[in-house]
Amino acid sequence: MAVPATRSQTLDRGLTILEFVAANRRPMTISELSTRSGLHRSIVYRLLRTLEDHRLVARDQSDRFGPGLGLVTLAGNVSRDFASLATPALRDLADDSELTAFVVIREGDEAVTMLVAEPTTPGVTFTQRIGYRHSVGLGAPGHALRSFEPPSVDDRPETRRARERGWAVSKGEVLEGVWSVAAPLRGYRVPACIAVSYVGDRDPEPIAQYVTATARRISALLGSPAEFSAGGW
Repeated sequence: MAVPATRSQTLDRGLTILEFVAANRRPMTISELSTRSGLHRSIVYRLLRTLEDHRLVARDQSDRFGPGLGLVTLAGNVSRDFASLATPALRDLADDSELTAFVVIREGDEAVTMLVAEPTTPGVTFTQRIGYRHSVGLGAPGHALRSFEPPSVDDRPETRRARERGWAVSKGEVLEGVWSVAAPLRGYRVPACIAVSYVGDRDPEPIAQYVTATARRISALLGSPAEFSAGGW
């Protein structure tokens, strides 16, 4: 895709590579990034080395690249206050539901995980990674985020149900076999939601009670009223 003359092509390419690395669930090779971005391997290599110098990507022993610790610093400066406020409630949700709990925000047409808390109880749980992103049109987090929009004839049934009952549920929309339950979080600076994901047969309604209660708890801390009109702030 052509970069406008008022933009830096090198910076645009570097940020594109960084977005691919951050969004992937496993470290990526130079060849994979070259194929995904459409850039020559030599260009991808130079961009990765620069990102590595700034600790924005990290290389493992098999020469694959994943997110670097520098991203934590950058993200922390943006969301530190919110993380301090929301983390206790998110940890309680993780322990009460025995599932990994996370906050998802909307960035354009994508749902992006910005905060994660895992249960302290032992056992196998579905994990989630900060920075993971998927289409806002998919999955319970996506439906919860779309519920912030005013009602429309083009709404998917899942979005309408999320707006009506205050939570959304999905199975296999983002990852095969994975359930998600999410509730809108009011009062944050962008559309956001609280969510959990799991594999296996569990009734989503009791889980939704934990999730919606946590969303109300954090919303109250943000100074947002507990009740509000559908689709509004």
